[in-house]
Amino acid sequence: MLASHFVQRISLRRDTIDRFDRYPFDLQAVRHLDTLEPHPKLTFFVGENGSGKSTLLEAIAVSLGFNAEGGSRNFNFDTRPSHSALHAHLRIAKGYKRPRDGFFLRAESFFNVATEIEHMDAEPASAPPVIGSYGGVSLHEQSHGESFMALMMNRFGGQGLYLLDEPEAALSPQRQLAALARIHALICDGSQFFIATHSPILMAYPDAWIYRFDSEGVNRVSYEETEHFQVMQAFMRDPQRMLRALMERD
Repeated sequence: MLASHFVQRISLRRDTIDRFDRYPFDLQAVRHLDTLEPHPKLTFFVGENGSGKSTLLEAIAVSLGFNAEGGSRNFNFDTRPSHSALHAHLRIAKGYKRPRDGFFLRAESFFNVATEIEHMDAEPASAPPVIGSYGGVSLHEQSHGESFMALMMNRFGGQGLYLLDEPEAALSPQRQLAALARIHALICDGSQFFIATHSPILMAYPDAWIYRFDSEGVNRVSYEETEHFQVMQAFMRDPQRMLRALMERD
């Protein structure tokens, strides 16, 4: 039976890498990577800062034709070249269906995407303004969180391939729940998501796979096995006890 999801398998072409002692190949997640199979609906990348989850997500996005700083495939701007060479060493196995829509969101460079939209709309064109696809209000004239939600509610159209790098960065817990509801609606409309996140709210989505990035490489774990869940659960059970332990002085 043919798989209907857009990305079926991600493999590292190890034979094309001459050295594993330089970035990004020296990251444990990359050094130990062979093949990663994503969930047909939602795949999470989780791990500590510097573990390589965003680096791999970026490489997947660039391999699939997205702009390294974010946007859809028709975005072609370069504020500062900073993406790694990892994308050139990935092999992406795709399903028989092609996505109708797609977007790569990087929380750290979404400002640049918003600026590029304004630049595009400043150019003479016969087509409607680009910002119309994002709700019609300049993304710079909204809070960071509002602009993220405008993107998800207006620009994401379903039957798409969406790669999100730390989308919770600007979202309150309530907005994270709203984002989760929107993600679910888009999944029900045939979309596939890859999300690098620290949010225990987002990664609680029940029909997903979670890949943990750590010193042992990349391994699939359950929600309850993530440090994010365990730390948050321990804190919420007895916040005062944890605070006392953190603030004790020798």
